[in-house]
Amino acid sequence: MTAQPALTVRDLTVAYREQPVLWDIDLTVPEGTLMAVVGPNGAGKTTLIKAVLGLIDAAAGEVRMFGQAYDEVRDRVGYVPQRGSVDWDFPTSALDVVMMGLYGRLGWFRRPGERERERARRALDRVGMLAFADRQISQLSGGQQQRVFLARALVQEADLYFMDEPLQGVDATTERTVIELLRELQQDGTTMLVVHHDLQTIEEYFDAVMLLNVRCVAAGRLEEVFTEDNIQRTYRGKTAPQEE
Repeated sequence: MTAQPALTVRDLTVAYREQPVLWDIDLTVPEGTLMAVVGPNGAGKTTLIKAVLGLIDAAAGEVRMFGQAYDEVRDRVGYVPQRGSVDWDFPTSALDVVMMGLYGRLGWFRRPGERERERARRALDRVGMLAFADRQISQLSGGQQQRVFLARALVQEADLYFMDEPLQGVDATTERTVIELLRELQQDGTTMLVVHHDLQTIEEYFDAVMLLNVRCVAAGRLEEVFTEDNIQRTYRGKTAPQEE
């Protein structure tokens, strides 16, 4: 553990057409934390990740990762966006998709060599997809595509990961693979912020949670903040979502 948290967010506000989507968010995530981000549709979960990573503009606020601005520690940060945001018909193989995760370090004009290909193969092997390395991504199932996407993040060997719904719509085998991998990463000291939708598995999969509905209702260790009262405040009396 270092003196600096893996992630510190202060007074973060994001607005679309003057309508707040995130309002005055404060969040501190210690190193080695596996944190779920939960809330109803439209709560700002994806917006939070994109704003923290500078993919969308914030109206106000400050973000620090390991005590520094994101641009200063970019090589320590990995991102797994929603699978639905990707064009899976693009004609490329699973191995090529994973190697794209190395371009940030290689630069776009340096061709990956055998060393990079081997790193990509190891990442595919960790998610059980090495046998599909040469398969076109359009020929993979949804769960297989998600595992390839996760391998693309793994090959970066980041210290802090942001994952947007990595378990949404995947099969049971993929879900087990992803959770086992997250636990392995956590044991190595990696920090992960994971947008999640199934409240029934929060206590089984995570050790911390952020309850979000435009504002941060509560965030911290499960035993401290994952209470029925906080859940009701987050979902405002609506039935919380469950795994379909």
